[in-house]
Amino acid sequence: MTVSSPYADALGRIPVRADQASILGGVTRYWDYGDPHATTTIVLVHGFRGDHHGLEPVVANLRGVRIVSPDLPGFGESDPLRETAHDIDGYARWLREFVAALGIQGRLVILGHSFGSIVVAATLADHAVPNALEPDAVILVNPIGQPALEGPRGVFTRLAIFYYWLAAVLPERLGFWLLRNGVIVRVMSMTMAKTRKKGLRRWIHDQHDRYFSAFSDRGVVLEAFRASVSHDVSEYAARIPERTLLIAAEKDDITPIAAEYHLQTLFPDARLVVIDGVGHLIHYETPGEAAQAIDAFLAEDVR
Repeated sequence: MTVSSPYADALGRIPVRADQASILGGVTRYWDYGDPHATTTIVLVHGFRGDHHGLEPVVANLRGVRIVSPDLPGFGESDPLRETAHDIDGYARWLREFVAALGIQGRLVILGHSFGSIVVAATLADHAVPNALEPDAVILVNPIGQPALEGPRGVFTRLAIFYYWLAAVLPERLGFWLLRNGVIVRVMSMTMAKTRKKGLRRWIHDQHDRYFSAFSDRGVVLEAFRASVSHDVSEYAARIPERTLLIAAEKDDITPIAAEYHLQTLFPDARLVVIDGVGHLIHYETPGEAAQAIDAFLAEDVR
């Protein structure tokens, strides 16, 4: 049974157009929200094992901008990459070519959530490549600000590493089943959700049940997982000159808030907004507060 989204009405008032682009040998599916002629375009990069649905609550709370939200290659409805690996360098190359293919006019903002924050940071830090990405502003939500094993729940990261290792060494069919196991997905969802609102928790679990296993094959997931635990935003921060907004969570189990404060100091020009009472699911639990921070940040850029 599908659980109704608490953000459905707001999202339903925003026009959306589905489209696709051929990038690195595969088709990237994306969704184009809002006014196509808006002076500001925000390109979203979602987190590990998610797809564009995950950031729709934030989209629902933004006004006056165009928002382009692709499914990462190999996840959701997008094809895997055919001409490069699903590692950080591969995803960075994909993001540069995807944004170039959009032909965006006006102010460009790049937003990355969780694993997407690493992809965005790695992409922006490399200035000596074709189609180097130079947006007007950068937004990182739940940024991965330190190595995964150093987080407050490093033991869970180690368990995750074992889980993905096991999925890799098992026979293809059994490994694929393990990656999509509903019990494991639910445990993950229950661990990350911090809200005490029963209806919201039920919807979050439903979202993870529906979209967390929407990937093309075992190889893509394993490559992307290795990328997610082998890098973090702090590696790249000093080489990102653009104005940057970090939206962090007080109770994030992956990057503790002290590490987020330190991460801010590594950027040439970054500000940090901390949302209280929420963990690694800002996009689900407090998208309104995230959107307010984004609106205020972007408004400063046009004064």
